[in-house]
Amino acid sequence: MFIGENLTNLRLMHGYSRKQLSDMLNVTEQAVWQYENNYTSPKMMIVNDLKSIFNVKSKYFYKKDVLNRYSEPKNIPVMNIAYRSKVMHVISKTQAEAKHIEFLDSFINYITTKLTYPTLKIIQLRDKVIDYLNTADTGDRQTLINNVAMFARQELGLSDDTNDNLMFLIEKSGVFIFEKAIENEVDAYSLWTNQDRPFIILSDLKRSSVRRNFDLAHELGHLLLHYRVEFTSLDRKEYKEIEKEANQFAGTFLLPEESFLDDMQTVIRVTNPDAYLDLKKKWKTSLQVLGYRAANLGVLDTKNHRNFYAALHRKGYLKREPLDETLPLQKPQKMKTIIDLVAQKGMIDMRQMIENDWMVEIDFLYRITGIDLKFFNQYIANKQDFDIVNVTDLSSAGVSE
Repeated sequence: MFIGENLTNLRLMHGYSRKQLSDMLNVTEQAVWQYENNYTSPKMMIVNDLKSIFNVKSKYFYKKDVLNRYSEPKNIPVMNIAYRSKVMHVISKTQAEAKHIEFLDSFINYITTKLTYPTLKIIQLRDKVIDYLNTADTGDRQTLINNVAMFARQELGLSDDTNDNLMFLIEKSGVFIFEKAIENEVDAYSLWTNQDRPFIILSDLKRSSVRRNFDLAHELGHLLLHYRVEFTSLDRKEYKEIEKEANQFAGTFLLPEESFLDDMQTVIRVTNPDAYLDLKKKWKTSLQVLGYRAANLGVLDTKNHRNFYAALHRKGYLKREPLDETLPLQKPQKMKTIIDLVAQKGMIDMRQMIENDWMVEIDFLYRITGIDLKFFNQYIANKQDFDIVNVTDLSSAGVSE
């Protein structure tokens, strides 16, 4: 029997309305509603179209899906998703990303079922931050955020003179980082699940490594400073204030005060963005962020910072900066490492997983994890297929018809 809930989950994860899906299937919107609510079952021709649209097997629609089998009910709090975005988020978009996280959470549960972890460092750090913010004597929120940023940098193990291992250390602390295609106005988002699993989702269309680093630090700020904040209930002013705090955290976290001030002594013309290129190469942060941090620390007064920003605009650096093409882009590695471990140790049979447990095509796994298809393909190649080498070996071994 066709399971309508499976279709609903896929539709929501892809961000399709019933009307959009009905147009793809050349049926009425009412028909899609009936499929999802188990009033009618689609004909096999429609099922074939659905499997092509969502990259799943036909049987996906007739058995309990992965969300029913590998996820905890109501584990993904939609209202707590923190976006790095130029606009307030839309509810339909938030629901789509929450469903995406739900699939990702199920995937991690499946892959790590035979693994055990110590208490995650990121949870310990978050709890210390919450305690500090609730008990600190000073009422200066900016000072508190700066202190949290420096403490976080120290706890994660970042050295005082580089951000080279930023993504690795955040992943090592327990955060699950993934890439995916996100709408242009959204750079990244983050979330704590109700079971305290932290996620950071990065756009796979990121223009440069320095912008990605800022997104990482910004979302880390949300995870530490804004635990359980209901973002969907914030008004525009409150939303801007929360974003401002995450930006402040990111600037302080990426450019530690003492080391950065020492570096600024080497900058001859502080209003010329090109004079900061060596610092950009060292810290892997944008010229714009370097300028804001210098202004925040008083190295640039208001007039000089205005001139610095005007120079950025005049040179076209607000769209594209020097070194953006050459600085290497950090990419998530944690999930690939875990998959490699469980596959090599025989804990997970990837072919079994894809064909029978998840009932999907490899493209589906790419869609939810952002991990390239070649990586998955290496684990499901049919090792029993005979090639020319196999045949030659059999002949030389004296095997005959």
